[in-house]
Amino acid sequence: MASSLTTFTDEARIALDTLSGRATGLFSPSVRLGVTGLSRAGKTVFISAFVHNLLHGGRLPLFEAQKSGRIARAYLEEQPDDAVPRFQYEDHIAALVNERVWPDSTRAISELRLTIEYESASGWNRLFSAGKLSVDIVDYPGEWLLDLPLLGKSFADFSKEAFEMTLLPVRQELSAEWRALSDSTNAQADADDPAARRLAEAFAAYLKACKLDERALSTLPPGRFLMPGDLEGSPALTFAPLPDVSGKRPRAGSLHAMMERRYEAYKTHVIKPFFREHIARLDRQIVLIDAMQALNAGPGAMLDLERAVTEILACFRPGRGNFLTDLVSRRIDRILIAATKADHLHHESHDRLQAIVRRLTERAIARAKFTGADVDVVAMAAVRATREGTVKQGRETLPVILGTPLTGETIGDQTFDGKTETAIFPGDLPERPGSVFEAGDGHRQDDADPAIRFVRFRPPKLEQTAEGVTLSLPHIRLDRALQFLIGDHLA
Repeated sequence: MASSLTTFTDEARIALDTLSGRATGLFSPSVRLGVTGLSRAGKTVFISAFVHNLLHGGRLPLFEAQKSGRIARAYLEEQPDDAVPRFQYEDHIAALVNERVWPDSTRAISELRLTIEYESASGWNRLFSAGKLSVDIVDYPGEWLLDLPLLGKSFADFSKEAFEMTLLPVRQELSAEWRALSDSTNAQADADDPAARRLAEAFAAYLKACKLDERALSTLPPGRFLMPGDLEGSPALTFAPLPDVSGKRPRAGSLHAMMERRYEAYKTHVIKPFFREHIARLDRQIVLIDAMQALNAGPGAMLDLERAVTEILACFRPGRGNFLTDLVSRRIDRILIAATKADHLHHESHDRLQAIVRRLTERAIARAKFTGADVDVVAMAAVRATREGTVKQGRETLPVILGTPLTGETIGDQTFDGKTETAIFPGDLPERPGSVFEAGDGHRQDDADPAIRFVRFRPPKLEQTAEGVTLSLPHIRLDRALQFLIGDHLA
């Protein structure tokens, strides 16, 4: 799909940008790592833990360069893109370590450059390699990525698909107010700004309702309706799908014509620059998925998450080039799909969580006709908020996790205060991965169902050594993620 997102002019600009970047990279080797995921999947936490463990020599036994002692040092440098805000690593680490609160979610694009000085494992490479790699970490909201398929869709296509989505059981109730307003609107009437604003606000309210915990839906374009930033209130964000416009030519000066024009402006001024300036420049990518939230919400949310991942994967430029093509075109040759918050489960269920996400990903890859890059799946926790233990219940010994649930989290009649450490039996994920995608009515499972209990926990209290040195952030399989994403560059 990615090739259909750009024009010849776009490709020429991308080629010039890539050539310039490659020339710089001859003297200063770098890799651009994209970090994305839908809201609350843990993008900010992942980047903070990634950097913290490298800066402070964290325990990373599966990250070969660190395990073998070949990393001399890692440090932060000034980022190369002056027009992109810096990822505020220091603030996020202070929130995690000092205040034990999760840092604010990603609301816009940011970037951070981490430079690693290392010794190559190969004598041949030591002759020709500088032994220095800059990792440019690009953090961006997954909701913005879900906009990219709109580049290949007309306003009529967008409208048709939006209304078809509202027929799904999990969305019918949430979309009722917007659909009622749309049905009472004459698309061929004269253009009217207040009417356009009312429709846009009702549509945005429906998208925001879909995103709430109890629904946990993921396919919610246009992404800027959820995260408008400095575009809030602009005409480019004041549009909405209209019913029954397929095959109809808008009358000049009509509401239909106004909505179509604004939709096209959104594509031109918001989506295209995002793709050209950021997505088309990536070398590696990690997509973080909060499968826990979707599992809590039921099969409807899982199917919607699969739909979102399909669209996300279809937007990347996967594959491997050669020396000549790489000079003018970047391709993402490795993509990691990471199921986050594995610490909310006992390790006995980690394989099942990984199997569920692998099933979701395999189906998404097949549907997106996605080929050409190495893709892996991992269940991980970039920051581990719990420990494991066991409790006796009668004659049975149950595996539990121990941590401090966030204030207001509940299980049954119990509400947690955010201060008390608690042992929780989270339940078992199903043995058959496909069962979590299967039918029901698409609504949240019965709260009385004891099979799965996921609550959110506070960040851990970091331990100190006898000398008073604070240890690095604990994790689950962050080292495996690092090895897949950048390990080959440090070989």
